[in-house]
Amino acid sequence: MTPIQHLGNVDRKKRTSQKVAFGTFTLLSYTVVAILFVILGFIIIKGAKAISWEFLTTAPEEGMTSGGIFPAIVGTLYLVIGSSLISFPIGIMSGIYMNEYATNGKVIRFVRIMTNNLSGVPSVVFGLFGMALFVNALGWGDSIIAGSFTLALMSLPLIIRTTEEALKSIDDSFRHGSLALGATKLQTIRRVVLPMAFPNIITGLILSIGRVSGETAPILFTVAAYFLPHLPKSIFDQCMALPYHLYVISTSGTDIEASRGTAYGTALVLIAIILVVNLLANALRNYFARFARW
Repeated sequence: MTPIQHLGNVDRKKRTSQKVAFGTFTLLSYTVVAILFVILGFIIIKGAKAISWEFLTTAPEEGMTSGGIFPAIVGTLYLVIGSSLISFPIGIMSGIYMNEYATNGKVIRFVRIMTNNLSGVPSVVFGLFGMALFVNALGWGDSIIAGSFTLALMSLPLIIRTTEEALKSIDDSFRHGSLALGATKLQTIRRVVLPMAFPNIITGLILSIGRVSGETAPILFTVAAYFLPHLPKSIFDQCMALPYHLYVISTSGTDIEASRGTAYGTALVLIAIILVVNLLANALRNYFARFARW
C-alpha cells in the first residue's frame, strides 16, 4: 500500500467515525425533543377537556372534584412575583460583586463552591429551612412572604452563577476602554458591562422563574393551603398554588378518580403559565440583545 493510499484510508475512517458521531448526537437530540412532545401532547390531550372559562375563573368546589383553580393561579403568580422581587436584585448584585469587585482569593473561591453546592440542595431542605426560619423563628407563619423568601433563597445560587458567568463573557477591553475615557468603575459596570451582559443574565432569571413556578416542597411547609376558596388579602396570608394543588388532587384528594380531569387541567395551566413567562422573558432578552450588539 502506497503512502497516498494509506492516507486515503485514514481519511475515510475519520469521515466515517465523524458521521457516526454526528448521527448519534442528532438521534439523541431528536429523541429528547420527541419525548418532550409526547409528554406535552399527553398533558394537552388530557387537560384540554377540563379547560373552560369557569375552570380558570372560579374556586374549587365539592372537595375539589369540580369548580375551578382561580385561587391557585393567583397564588402561584403571587409567589413567583414575590420571590423574583427578592432574588433578582440580590442575585444580580451578588454576581456583580463576585466578578467585578472581589479579588480571586480563598474566601471568594469558598463562596463559589458553596454557591454551587446550594444549587444541588434538594428543594425539601429549603422548605424545612424556610419553615424553621421564616415561619417559626420570625413569626411570619404560613404566609406568602414566608413562601416567597424560601423560593428566593432556593433560586439565588442559580441567579448568582449565571450573572457571574454572563459578566465573565464580556471582554476586559471594554472595561479598560471605558476606564481610559475617564469613567469610574461603577459607571463602567452600569453603562458598559451590564447592558452587554444583560441578555445572558436574563437567561438565568428565566431558569429561576421556571424552577420556582413548579416547586411543591418549599411551599408545602411555608405557604400552601390545602383548600382556600378566597384570595389572600395580605402577604401574611396563606394561598393556594398550582403545584401543591396538583399534588393534592392527584394523591390525597377526597375523590382522586373524580378529580383526575381537574389534575390534568391544572397541569396544563401550569405548563402554559411557565411557557408564557419564558416567552415574555425571551422577548425581553432579544430586546436587550439588540442594544448589546451596539
